Amino acid sequence: MTGQPVDFGIAALGYAFGDEQDVSTSTLKEFVDDPERVHRWGYEAFHRAAPDVTGTHLAAEAGRIALERAQLAPDDVDQVVLAVSDVPEYLNWDASAALARELKIRLKPSLLLSEGCVSGVTGIGDAAGLFAVHPRLDNILFVAVNRVSEYHRNRMRVNNSIHSDGASAAVLRRGHPAGRWLATEQFTDPDVADWFRSDYGGATAPVAPENWSVRTGANGLERVQEHFRTDPKGLRDFVGGLNRRLVEVTDLACASAGVDRADITKLIHLNDNQGSFEEIAEAFDVPVGRTNADLAKLHGHMGAADHLATLAMLTESGELVSGDLAALIGISIGMRWYCTLVRV
Repeated sequence: MTGQPVDFGIAALGYAFGDEQDVSTSTLKEFVDDPERVHRWGYEAFHRAAPDVTGTHLAAEAGRIALERAQLAPDDVDQVVLAVSDVPEYLNWDASAALARELKIRLKPSLLLSEGCVSGVTGIGDAAGLFAVHPRLDNILFVAVNRVSEYHRNRMRVNNSIHSDGASAAVLRRGHPAGRWLATEQFTDPDVADWFRSDYGGATAPVAPENWSVRTGANGLERVQEHFRTDPKGLRDFVGGLNRRLVEVTDLACASAGVDRADITKLIHLNDNQGSFEEIAEAFDVPVGRTNADLAKLHGHMGAADHLATLAMLTESGELVSGDLAALIGISIGMRWYCTLVRV
């Protein structure tokens, strides 16, 4: 045993993206009236799935790739876990069951996580719990997907990121010596839980007003500004604390794993804008090259799928090698700060 509550690692990774789109002025004008604002975020490309490609399609493609790389048949999967970070395809519907059907994984347990992009990272900690309480589990297929519903959300007005379509998958295997899970930590500031919600389509307001448009509807950042409209000091304190809390949750994970923050080889943050990466690097006192800034600008923010897709690409390129320590970190709806540590 390794000293961790359970011993498991990542046996294989896979990912699937929507069609690549250049960040050109003509592309941006479809979503915003001020494309220069989006240009300043530093993205070069993002992924936009074709209209007939659903989140389930992307998730299944990523899952198939991970299973093939792990040399597993559907019957070898003991549990399916799916993290979904945008509006699901249907209401009163289990997307994890739909994914299992697509992959022909039958009569096995499934679990659906829907806590925004955080669930693509904290979901690995949830898998640790499954391994701990179910000794019969050997292989968990963990998939994370983001497929923007362009009726509900404007992919360039949710926050200061371009929201992108993609999925990532990992085969989590008990006792696997590589890609080992070390710790997962997260905490939540529930007072601001409503900032990034989609207002229409749920039980409270199932139908949008006649004159409402996702192009002009209020976004999360506007809610933040309204919240602090009469409290500029509060806004400064909140913004100043964003990355400080990111360091704090990473330190919690390091303490749980018995490692030092200085041991971290790569900080894999969600695919945020380039300015945010510079601020995060400063908060952690590391060069921005120790983050995934270069990959983020090529793919956009794929919600829950960001971190495992980035981990896969960094290992494929050799930028991360056996023994390296990766910290999967971020800030999500809730608002939540989170970190999972993986020993490559």
